Amino acid sequence: MLTVQGFQKALEYWKLFLQGVACTVSLSALTVIFGFVLALLLAVCRMGRSKVLKALATVYVELFRATPMVVQIFVIFYVVFDGVKVLPGFKLFGFIRFDRFFPAVVALSLNSGAYLSEIIRSGIQSIDIGQTEAARSLGLSQWRTMHYVVLPQAIKNILPAIANEFVTIIKESAICYTIGVQDIMSAVNAVKGATYRMAEALIIATVLYFCLTYPTSKIIEHFERKMSAGDKR
Repeated sequence: MLTVQGFQKALEYWKLFLQGVACTVSLSALTVIFGFVLALLLAVCRMGRSKVLKALATVYVELFRATPMVVQIFVIFYVVFDGVKVLPGFKLFGFIRFDRFFPAVVALSLNSGAYLSEIIRSGIQSIDIGQTEAARSLGLSQWRTMHYVVLPQAIKNILPAIANEFVTIIKESAICYTIGVQDIMSAVNAVKGATYRMAEALIIATVLYFCLTYPTSKIIEHFERKMSAGDKR
């Protein structure tokens, strides 16, 4: 049962929640950046001429899209990094443990890359093939055509979807507390251990996630409307 006293006790640990917000935002931002780079490589491989690269990229995308996030995080943390035994134990910003944070970034980036690659691939395929043919007829190589003609237009088309992925990652990053990442849910767990109450801490965490995702989604909608208005001129 929720009580005023319970919220007062939970808010005594406001520094932990604030650190959790900083960790969650950092984790999400790095995930989108690294995930986008990986997704771009996967999309190019899947649309390239090499059957081997196409097959490998396809297997990767299907594997990460068909398995639970929590399983992927555990495999990366406990198998690939062997429970952080191979990573240094220093702290980022004085409170984020690198040996927990880095595996979480890797796991989320690998997962996000699989989903973003499909978004990027659809964006590239949405560009009229005639523009590619025109660029090639002018002497541009396949790489230059992709870099200067196709990708700029594709990125503009899929920018809202990429931004929405950032919102999704903010929510999905909550699972990272299971490997000791000091995110918002980690603060909830700490409050539970100290006060033996969890309901109030969960409500606070819900409000914090809402304050992160709702304004972000509205900003995305704003830029999406501006981009759509520009296309109608």
